[in-house]
Amino acid sequence: MINQNSENILNTQVEQASGEGYKFSWFDWFCLWYPPGWLILFNRHWQYYHSDPDGWNWLEYGLFLIPGGFYLALLSRWLRLGCRLPRIEVDEFNPKYQQAFRTEVLAFIVKYYFQGELQAIDNLPQTGPMIVAMNHAGMCFPWDFISLSYLLGETQGWVVQPLANPALFEHPWIVWWLPPKWSQVLGGVPAKLADFEAALAQGKILLYAPEGVRGPAKGWSQRYQLQKFDISFIQLSDRYQIPILPVLCIGSESLHPWTVNFKKLQRLFKLPFLPLSPLMIALIVFPSMGVWAMKTRLRYFIQPLEKDIYSTKNRTAAYQQAQKFRDKLQTQINQLLNK
Repeated sequence: MINQNSENILNTQVEQASGEGYKFSWFDWFCLWYPPGWLILFNRHWQYYHSDPDGWNWLEYGLFLIPGGFYLALLSRWLRLGCRLPRIEVDEFNPKYQQAFRTEVLAFIVKYYFQGELQAIDNLPQTGPMIVAMNHAGMCFPWDFISLSYLLGETQGWVVQPLANPALFEHPWIVWWLPPKWSQVLGGVPAKLADFEAALAQGKILLYAPEGVRGPAKGWSQRYQLQKFDISFIQLSDRYQIPILPVLCIGSESLHPWTVNFKKLQRLFKLPFLPLSPLMIALIVFPSMGVWAMKTRLRYFIQPLEKDIYSTKNRTAAYQQAQKFRDKLQTQINQLLNK
């Protein structure tokens, strides 16, 4: 964890830069249009607000854009750093940077690329804390989560922190793709019971996938079929008397269509899932497309706040309660798909 002095330096850097804000150049607009460039845009925005001598440079950005060039860029950066991993120096959530990234980068992607929209917003409460529980899918970068977080922030002014798979924080590949502790600074909370409970105890608004990694790992053949729910959110909701706001996402299954999850390869590479599809040919040629997804329309249907979910210390009762909740949401998803 960084110390208080480091946190103050980070806040000062964001405040100084945010006086002008990040201005898109022609190159940034090109990166938005060209799928391998999304990763460049994320890193360039970070470098505008943070000092990151270990980050990618212009030569390496240029290599991202040509077939197979990412591998040369990776080699170049590794040699430039003295054959070591990038330094990890920042790991605290910074709502000021979250807001800057949301308004200066995410706004265009969510509104115009994914056409994200909230439905039934009358069901949104005025404030938190709460657990926002959503069906999570797509077998790709978690754009369904990120888009919902953006829309809730714009509509309600909420500071939303998603629970994210630990691989987004710790996996060696992520260290090379994205800036150091990028997920934490943007508000991600590791999907571990201790971190989940600590965040709820602090009264935060958490975006949570009750299916866990089973949701995106189920593959294209089981799209919109909710998998078994974990019970931790039921137990913690009861323990801290925090309500659950169910949200149903339609469109997320098309973020990476026609996928199959190869579990043996997934375990070999220590990934939460390994989606294989015709699109993987493009991803092998352009690995920087790992943060990109297919153009789709993400619609979020806000359900009434769940205030009457109670669990007991009996795990069996909590499990039954979670699956009853799952069945209820599955029925609602089926109704939305049939309209």
